[in-house]
Amino acid sequence: MSEFWRKSRFRLGNRRGFTLVELMIVVAIIGILAAIAIPLYNAVQARARIAKAQADVRSMASAITIYSAHTGITATALGQLTTTASNGQGQTAGPFIAAIPSVPTGWTPAGGYGFGTATGGFFTISASGDGATASVP
Repeated sequence: MSEFWRKSRFRLGNRRGFTLVELMIVVAIIGILAAIAIPLYNAVQARARIAKAQADVRSMASAITIYSAHTGITATALGQLTTTASNGQGQTAGPFIAAIPSVPTGWTPAGGYGFGTATGGFFTISASGDGATASVP
């Protein structure tokens, strides 16, 4: 009777599980794949932060240009873009941007994008991190 149970339950022969060597090979392969994937993932994240900063700078520059076209003067602070503004003819417009975007994690300046105005209506917006700088003009 015991032969019946042995034959019917285990038709694969004496092999009932994985050997230690087989398990170690699988773990090594998973480790190699992880060693390849993690740096690639970090590089993708860095490129995403750079793209976000570049897009933010371009959108703020566009909002400043629209603000300047409407009011006739260049904004002196980024906060002016989130409010309504009136021009010399009494026409109101705005907000020119919904909210001031925050800089990506680990970028400087940490408090927000660097903004400066110069004579003649020129302005600069900048931030840096991940080995890159996003700036306008």
